[in-house]
Amino acid sequence: MTGAKNKTLIRLLAVVVIMGGLSWAAVPMYDLFCKVTGFGGTTVQADAGSDVVLDETVTVRFDASKEAGFEWEFKPMQRTMELKLGETGLAFYEAYNPTDRVIAGSASYNVTPFAAGGYFTKIDCFCFTMQVLQPGERVQMPVTFYVDPEILQDREAKYVHTITLSYTFHEADLPAEEGQEQAALDQGKSSTVKR
Repeated sequence: MTGAKNKTLIRLLAVVVIMGGLSWAAVPMYDLFCKVTGFGGTTVQADAGSDVVLDETVTVRFDASKEAGFEWEFKPMQRTMELKLGETGLAFYEAYNPTDRVIAGSASYNVTPFAAGGYFTKIDCFCFTMQVLQPGERVQMPVTFYVDPEILQDREAKYVHTITLSYTFHEADLPAEEGQEQAALDQGKSSTVKR
């Protein structure tokens, strides 16, 4: 009876380890799947613009939001843009840090409708890197993109005439050197207040 209990215990532990490994790998695998297929509105990245530009146009809408409690102001500089399929577009978003401290942020993004995600191609974007704003700093951040003409070959996406590009900014940990500068600023303020 003890041998059967040990076998059962070993099998249960093996199941727990396998399930833990699968759940750990699920997020990176899902991210990879979304990037490759455009599933869930995930966009595609390219090093250069499209070689093909068609006369058919699409309207791109720009949207901006922030996570709750994030202190930056963040907005698109333009609300819409009309482009030919394959034409390279350049849009700007503005971020402003109204606080008296250095704040880092990173942007998550998607496009809707989701069917257009695999055809919305970013060449360069502020969302590829963390953004660090000094106290009172205001910046305009570019995104360069195009809508792949291959969208016309997709059963669902070929009927899309308006695409919304959405960004949400989240606060991020300051890089080491920025964090040290902020700590020095905070130290200077507290010593000034004590006097």
